[in-house]
Amino acid sequence: MKYFYQARTKEGEVRSGTVEAASREAALEVLQKHNLFITALESAKTQPVLSRKITFFERVSRKDIVNFSRQLSIMFKSNVSLLESLETIAEQVKKSVFKEKILGLASQIRGGTSFSKALSSEPKLFSGFYVSMIKSGEISGSLSDSLDYLADHLEREYNLSSSIKGAMIYPALVISVMIAVLTIMMVFVIPSLTETLEASGQELPFVTKLVIMASDFMRNQGWIFIVFLVIFGIIGFRFAKSKRGLKFLDKISLSLPLIGNFVKKVNLSTFAENLSTLIGGGVPITQALDITGSIVKNSVYKKIIKIARDEVEKGETISSVLVRFPKAFPPMFCQMISVGEKTGSLDKTLMNVVSFYQKEVDRTIKSMLSILEPMLVVFLGLIVAGIMAAVMLPMYQMMGSI
Repeated sequence: MKYFYQARTKEGEVRSGTVEAASREAALEVLQKHNLFITALESAKTQPVLSRKITFFERVSRKDIVNFSRQLSIMFKSNVSLLESLETIAEQVKKSVFKEKILGLASQIRGGTSFSKALSSEPKLFSGFYVSMIKSGEISGSLSDSLDYLADHLEREYNLSSSIKGAMIYPALVISVMIAVLTIMMVFVIPSLTETLEASGQELPFVTKLVIMASDFMRNQGWIFIVFLVIFGIIGFRFAKSKRGLKFLDKISLSLPLIGNFVKKVNLSTFAENLSTLIGGGVPITQALDITGSIVKNSVYKKIIKIARDEVEKGETISSVLVRFPKAFPPMFCQMISVGEKTGSLDKTLMNVVSFYQKEVDRTIKSMLSILEPMLVVFLGLIVAGIMAAVMLPMYQMMGSI
């Protein structure tokens, strides 16, 4: 059972958080073992509803984990103990959900649990990659270096994902505006103009009739279209989440003319980045490949990485396996890995590859946006102009006949 507690240390500092225990007496005993003077202790079930914080909308983001890792790395390098570092960071965290999680980690470590084992109890926050890096640092006695590796890695990963998401904002905004403008025109503008056209009694052009029919459909049977879109979206979402759907979409995404090259660069960067960080942190190569395979999202790359892991266990090199898949791993990529394996500096070589591909990803995003932005604006303009022309043309004809 979970208990909420408030307590003070011998120095008078206030502590609060949660503790797991079989009973209230057991919770008191656990807290007293840590030299805490309990001022309040109550079951999570009996805590007053009004006193509970609304945490439904509080979500621990990737940025929160990045900041947590960087702060922990800096404090640990400054010879601050792990326990004290966690408690200090918890005091500064604003999100109550994340604060409780960090205090929970501190509580486990105070009870003698290793840091990696404590982290593994929160799989939604700390991935297998994260836990493996910490565990490797604990075994090798270089936890400070592992934290440093992690902080750098998570920051690079966060910056990459942020740049990709940021690139999608403008196209999404233009498309939203386009849908809004078309809806307003078809539902409000076109009907008012249609009355004037029909009152004239003249034969309307085919394009104008088509626009009027579309407007009537949107006003009277538009709900059918919305229902169809919702059903189609649900089916599409379920298909995309299924194994078969994921494999299909992953293969398609790699074969598309412009997007395929971009997807390939992102996956190569992710593969090299994670593998480099794990190897640099002292994780065995087969385990590093296994973890990297679980992190890479594209199923095509997952399958190849799994094959590489199995072959490396048999004594093969990574480069000798990846070179068999030239469509997924370019010759230059395989050659760089081969050089790193021969020189014994695979982690550093992979980081050079990461640097190259991340620059390529940035260039690709900029070039795609430079093409996509004007295309969307022109497309929006053409649609609006086409609709207005279809409606205004009969009006000009009517005025000319007067």
